Amino acid sequence: MTEIAVSVKNLTVAYNNAPVIQNLNVDIKKGSRTAIVGPNGAGKSTLIKTIMKLIKPVAGQSFIGGSEAKSALKTVAYVPQKGEVNWDFPATVFDVVLMGRYVHKGLFKRPNQTDKNIALSALDTMKMTAYKDHQISELSGGQRQRVFLARAIAHNASIYIMDEPLQGIDITTEALIIKTMKQLQSEGKTFLVVHHNLTTVPEYFNDVILLNKEIITSGPVADVWTEGNINAAYQEKGDKEWTS
Repeated sequence: MTEIAVSVKNLTVAYNNAPVIQNLNVDIKKGSRTAIVGPNGAGKSTLIKTIMKLIKPVAGQSFIGGSEAKSALKTVAYVPQKGEVNWDFPATVFDVVLMGRYVHKGLFKRPNQTDKNIALSALDTMKMTAYKDHQISELSGGQRQRVFLARAIAHNASIYIMDEPLQGIDITTEALIIKTMKQLQSEGKTFLVVHHNLTTVPEYFNDVILLNKEIITSGPVADVWTEGNINAAYQEKGDKEWTS
């Protein structure tokens, strides 16, 4: 029986009584690389933010490893969209990556040498060691994304939830991120990724969720990534007022 890393049951999220996502039911297999794909406004970011407990749903539940508790999020590393990060925050690259270790520390405990070594190793994985003393604001878009993935690696999470990590980055960084995802997947890690480039879905992911306010279809890329399903996902969906 396939183990489930993330499960969404009857999930509805509404803004101003208009549903953004409605009655979603989907399971993310443990050890998979799963893409969430759909048009702008389809609710892709809303879905992962709700899973991360950053948004409260109108109805339904989401589970991490079978648990609905916020404490289960300790097993999850979250990489938000670049536009949601304050890049002017005065922190070095090493400081940002070391933040990935804080979830493992008790209250008021400072990172120790083991934590620092893990952060340095994560920087090395993402080819950013030479930049460890640079301010995060000095980096390019691709370099910043490498740093945030390094922070996620330092977290040593079992599940990685990422919101458009390949948006607006250079080809070299994109290749490195995909290589790293595949390596971590081979170690049993799970990836749930909002993705925008339809042409790379079959190459980059095992499973896919086609979303447009509701689940159009989900499953292995080899089975569900068809022209008909893609067209169905990108059809315009009319907004309806949600009522309880």
